[in-house]
Amino acid sequence: MAEWFDIAAESDCPPGSSIERVAGDRMVALANVDGVYHAIDGLCPHQGGPLGTGTLCGAILTCPWHGWQFDVTSGRHRYSQTVRQQVFEVRCEAGRVLVRPLQPPTTAMGVPPA
Repeated sequence: MAEWFDIAAESDCPPGSSIERVAGDRMVALANVDGVYHAIDGLCPHQGGPLGTGTLCGAILTCPWHGWQFDVTSGRHRYSQTVRQQVFEVRCEAGRVLVRPLQPPTTAMGVPPA
C-alpha cells in the first residue's frame, strides 16, 4: 500500500483554488472544489507545465503554460479521452491535507508504462 504524504494545511488551498506541492518524489496539483480536495499529477503531460499554479474553474484545472485542461476529480484531459493525469487519494486530518497515489504512475502522455 502506498504511503500517505502530508502536503499542506487545509487553509493553504481555499475553495476555488489550486496549489502546487511535493509528495515524495512527485509534484502534485492540489485543488479545492467547493470545499472538497482533489489531487492529480502536477506536471502537465504537454510540456511539463506546473498544473497546480494554473486556473481552477469548477473542477477544471487549466495549465498556465499552454492551456491544457484537466478534470481534477478524475485526472482526465477535458477534450482527449487518451490523456489522463495520475490521481491521488486525499484525506484531511487535524487541519492537514494528506495524499497518496490512487493508481499506478503513467508516462508523459497519460499511458501506463509497459
